[in-house]
Amino acid sequence: MNQNTWNNYKKAKEKFKKETEKISDSLPKLKEIQQKFADSRSDSKNASYKVETPVVYNTALDEITINDEIKMILVADNPGRREQAAQNRRYLVGPSGKIAQKFFRDNPSLGIDFLKNVIILNKTPVHSPRTVELKELCKIEKTLPSVLEKSQDFMASILLEFHEAFGCPVWIIGYSEMRKGGIFEAYTKKLKELYANREGMYKQIFFYRHFSMNQFTIDLKQQARDGESLEKNLKKIGAAYRKRILG
Repeated sequence: MNQNTWNNYKKAKEKFKKETEKISDSLPKLKEIQQKFADSRSDSKNASYKVETPVVYNTALDEITINDEIKMILVADNPGRREQAAQNRRYLVGPSGKIAQKFFRDNPSLGIDFLKNVIILNKTPVHSPRTVELKELCKIEKTLPSVLEKSQDFMASILLEFHEAFGCPVWIIGYSEMRKGGIFEAYTKKLKELYANREGMYKQIFFYRHFSMNQFTIDLKQQARDGESLEKNLKKIGAAYRKRILG
């Protein structure tokens, strides 16, 4: 990347890091609440775990250098069990991340090395075991709903900053909770606002189903048209979902 891109990247990254610290400081009891919640859902299928990072900044961003080439920004939901672990503190490192890595590795025609060419963001940096359980955490911690909404506004804004820096495609993975009344409704509203007058950048945003449980791959196989390239099929599918979510 050139010097200007690098400078803009560093600026956005530092802003992101400071905001996660700010969110964490505003919720001093969050870690305790998350731990109790993780313990309460423990059973034969779901083992308890130690909550180490209640609000997660993606430390993988600190490993990017001026010599790296960023070809895609991928937006997932929020940090899960593995993402918040002290040994990780990075996004999409669980089963879904492995599926994503395999997809790009198995499709070299896309020209993307998932570990080298992709920046990963989330719709919120607030941790929960599963995304849907953010709703349960909000019932316990009464100040969390407003903080969660503000965090989504910020994450949409920081996405735009990274997008402006690199000018590359944006993949938003998982859109079911972006609907009205969903967990990420605030994120959707902010995206619409930010990209309303940025038609060129708007057309670089694509929506897809989650990588988890192979939803992404299954949906791609079901919708792909014979005789068309993988890249063309992906753009067609992602643009159709974009229209459904953003209008």
